[in-house]
Amino acid sequence: MGKLTREDVLKLARLAKLELTDGEVEKFRGEISEILAYVEQLQKVEVDDLEPTYQVTGLKNVTREDEVKDYKTTPKDLLKNVPAAQDNQIKVKRVLA
Repeated sequence: MGKLTREDVLKLARLAKLELTDGEVEKFRGEISEILAYVEQLQKVEVDDLEPTYQVTGLKNVTREDEVKDYKTTPKDLLKNVPAAQDNQIKVKRVLA
């Protein structure tokens, strides 16, 4: 794949709903072209005889027991520190319309 054109970058920006300045278009044109060249290089690597690597530490099933910690406080005490509470819950502004 060759270098990206200005129109390619503008199309990507439009799809991502980004507004780019002329300087940003040129900057990203170079950067994205380099990324695509690297991906193209990686696709040429012969990996058919290699076993997939799922993790590299050698550790297996490293877990710990669940431990209940008692902080000696109640929900009512914690709600004293919030700006607004209702029905034993923290009241916040609506996030979704």
